[in-house]
Amino acid sequence: MPADALYGAFTQRARATFDLTGQPPHPALLRAYARIKRAAAVANGRLGLLPARWVRAITAAADRIIAGDIASVAVIDVLQAGAGTPTHMNVNEVLTNLANERLGGRRGHWEPLHPNNHVNLGQSSNDVTPTAIRLMALELGAALTREITATERALRALARSEARTVKPGRTHLQDAVPITYGQVFAGYADALGSAGAALGASRRELVAIGLGGTAVGTGITAHPRFARAVARELARLTGEPIVPARNTVTTTWSLRPLLACSAALRGIAIDVTKICMDLRLLASGPQTGFAEIVLPEVEPGSSIMPGKVNPSVPEAVQMACYAVNGHDHAIALAAAAGELELNVMTPLVGWALAESFELLTRGLALLRTRALDGLRIDRTRVKALVDGSVIEATALSPVLGYEVTAELVKEAIATRRPLRAVVTRHGLIDARALSALLAPSALTRPSRPEPTLVRRVRASPAYRAYRAQNGL
Repeated sequence: MPADALYGAFTQRARATFDLTGQPPHPALLRAYARIKRAAAVANGRLGLLPARWVRAITAAADRIIAGDIASVAVIDVLQAGAGTPTHMNVNEVLTNLANERLGGRRGHWEPLHPNNHVNLGQSSNDVTPTAIRLMALELGAALTREITATERALRALARSEARTVKPGRTHLQDAVPITYGQVFAGYADALGSAGAALGASRRELVAIGLGGTAVGTGITAHPRFARAVARELARLTGEPIVPARNTVTTTWSLRPLLACSAALRGIAIDVTKICMDLRLLASGPQTGFAEIVLPEVEPGSSIMPGKVNPSVPEAVQMACYAVNGHDHAIALAAAAGELELNVMTPLVGWALAESFELLTRGLALLRTRALDGLRIDRTRVKALVDGSVIEATALSPVLGYEVTAELVKEAIATRRPLRAVVTRHGLIDARALSALLAPSALTRPSRPEPTLVRRVRASPAYRAYRAQNGL
């Protein structure tokens, strides 16, 4: 043991054994452990199980870790012995040493406090670790929710500024019908908002904790009123509506609420992936692709092709989202590994959840600040694509009929002429009615042509002649 170590022999043995990732547990998880220990000390003090001066010493030590003094509790690999016992004992030992020094004791000597007998009073790794992961998820979820809100606002700002910019809509990667960029960006914003709401819904299960269940959820060694007392104190500490779980036997082996949280993160990642893929497609070119949008230049795009600019930010964020999907799969496997009265895979779940939260929070911030802020629509290019396309065909079909419109589309494509020019050439709809029918406001919202227009067009000699000429 190092002479100045705040941790003890249990931690030292774990340090020597586990070295799988080279990463310590996430700081938010360590803060969660410290909050639990603080709340447990207060609860045990109120229940008459710990002297007031011991409670003050433990809470003062826990406050140091909560404030960020975590070097001595970030010394074990995040993938460690099942149920997170090494990190849990690391926290117990550090708090005991700090508290004993405050009480006049010596570092490394468990007097007057002992890490198991006092700091861990009424607790077990089997109820503390799942609770710590829940508290970590609540903390990191709040940060992600703020970033989701900021990104949603950025998308809505783009939607407002481009509300009248009509662009080609595409399905199957083929020209379809017109849509405005305002509608596109508003769709992205709504999708992100809905995904964030799903994350909020998952939080409602995370606030039900199993503290007081101890080893297998039966509550052995815990005071009968400990579960409720510690939940009340944690609610005060975190500002979250923490409550005792209805059945602590279940919370000892079931990680489904954490899986639901991960599924919400996966849902966010799925929609953000789609947005990133769209941005890359819409920015493709600049001369041989869609080239409808221009993303901010953040770096040279190639080591060999001078002047090339790549959509680097959406690419990186897309990779982060794929990693979130991988973490979600790992969490699902871990959640399914509960055996008998315990799930020992909690360290993996804690690590993967923390990684997913961080990737999404940082990824959205990157997308917002380095891609959405500064994104520009090339309105000239977009107008040229609309004017030179056949995307207005769907609006013509209710007036001219599907078969006639299809023949006109084929002619427009073959002759490389705008569809409305082909309609005018054959005299099928007069210029004024055609302009009204194909106005952007009519093309990008629910609309139906006037029945009188349909009857007049289909009764005209030009319409009948065109059908006969094409064998329709």
